[in-house]
Amino acid sequence: MLYDIRLNLHYDYETAVGGGRHLVRVLPSNLGQRQRVVAASLSFSPTPGERSDFNDFFGSSVAAIAFREPHQTLDVRMSARVSVTRPEAGLDVSPRIDALARETAAVRSLDSDSPHHFLAATDFADLDPAITAYARESGDGSVAAIAMDLCNRIRRDFAYDGTATDVQTRASDAFALKRGVCQDFSHVMISSLRGLGIPAGYVSGFLRTIPPAGQERLEGADAMHAWVRVWCGREAGWLEFDPTNGMRASNDHITVGFGRDYGDVAPIVGVLKTTGGQAGAQAVDVVPVA
Repeated sequence: MLYDIRLNLHYDYETAVGGGRHLVRVLPSNLGQRQRVVAASLSFSPTPGERSDFNDFFGSSVAAIAFREPHQTLDVRMSARVSVTRPEAGLDVSPRIDALARETAAVRSLDSDSPHHFLAATDFADLDPAITAYARESGDGSVAAIAMDLCNRIRRDFAYDGTATDVQTRASDAFALKRGVCQDFSHVMISSLRGLGIPAGYVSGFLRTIPPAGQERLEGADAMHAWVRVWCGREAGWLEFDPTNGMRASNDHITVGFGRDYGDVAPIVGVLKTTGGQAGAQAVDVVPVA
């Protein structure tokens, strides 16, 4: 699939911002044959006084920007053309959990794809006995089968509710509520798998949405999205699951970056020199190219 993607993040500040620094992660990633960025641009209004671009430890594209002049608003605009070709799901060659533990112990690398980075509790994906008990109900089959079952159960057992949580909600809180958004469902699934000893990480990206039959696609109605990557052993490698939709990640999932949880791949983080609050809005378009 070939997509044109447009993103606009807009922020209004209650009082003028005297200065600020931000890290912005919204550009799609180049991932070899699976995902190729044909062209991309990232701009800001007002124009920052400083900007540097680099890739972080996990390979995500980062723009570090700084403002020294007062400003009342901030716009982040990204556009990209991206080709996505995910391989078809093949035979399940993942091991059972006991064999996975041996395969994980045999990994001697600490590079960005090493499963060792994705086993411990993190700020948003805390290890909770109640979540681990929930995860055990997915049986003792292969790692990929357990992950798929968990993905489907979270889709079934949790209600999508954009008002129940916020960007600071931890997995244990979302689990207690049984409500939330894609970020929460991903953190619950990550915590579930790690509780079983299965390495799992967070994927930030975009999801193409398809309007109901007979209705036109609304401009700006697509969304940034989150899903889960699971290390399924030496032979299967990393597989990706979307617990919000109860499915394996497909050609409609466009990857921005990977991390241990949301904190590693938040679209924008930083500090401001100001008083008062702020309001933000997001608009995303993911348009297939014929």
